[in-house]
Amino acid sequence: RSLRSLATSAHVWTSVEADFENVELARRRHKEQFKQAEGVSLTYLPFIARAVCDALRAYPAVNSSIDLENQTMTLHHHVHLGVSVDLNQQGLVAPVVKNADSLNLRGLARGIAAVAAGARARTLTAADMSGSTFTITNPGPFASYASAPVINQPNVAILSTDGITRRPVAVGDAIAIHHTSILGFSYDHRAFDGSTASLFLRSIRDAIQDRDWAAELS
Repeated sequence: RSLRSLATSAHVWTSVEADFENVELARRRHKEQFKQAEGVSLTYLPFIARAVCDALRAYPAVNSSIDLENQTMTLHHHVHLGVSVDLNQQGLVAPVVKNADSLNLRGLARGIAAVAAGARARTLTAADMSGSTFTITNPGPFASYASAPVINQPNVAILSTDGITRRPVAVGDAIAIHHTSILGFSYDHRAFDGSTASLFLRSIRDAIQDRDWAAELS
């Protein structure tokens, strides 16, 4: 499937650096209460997924599929979010959180945890593993720096969330140590151009950095 994807799509990669300090402060403040209330850990991934869903609404070409044989491009009016799950180095699957754009931060955290647990337990059905309109792959827990993932067909793009670590950043005229990461984005150049890709990434970055995440968790 990876070889078929590379042969099918005109793969292009771009990236942006995101400051996760705002997210980290919200996680630190709410993670214990969140774990007690929801039964799952408050990882970085739901925050990213929430920002992605909003960005996909703003840039619908990224949430699309191309049918080359019929010369059609379908813009999806929902976000079925594929989430890549590592099966203990024995393969990679991408179960789907259906209608992810209808979920708040807590709902996304529950949905992502549920499909990941089901994938590892081998309890998901074929329907749970298909129908994605966009995919996130998350090598960050393995301390990766920047990744260029292969598009999960029939999606036209995939986001990689790499390792979040403390780095020096400019804050005004001062230097501070913040949690930062590289967001890597592979996309099909047949579906949209670099300007759309860059604006899409900028939208995700700005939401991660500037949204009032504590209010969403309250």
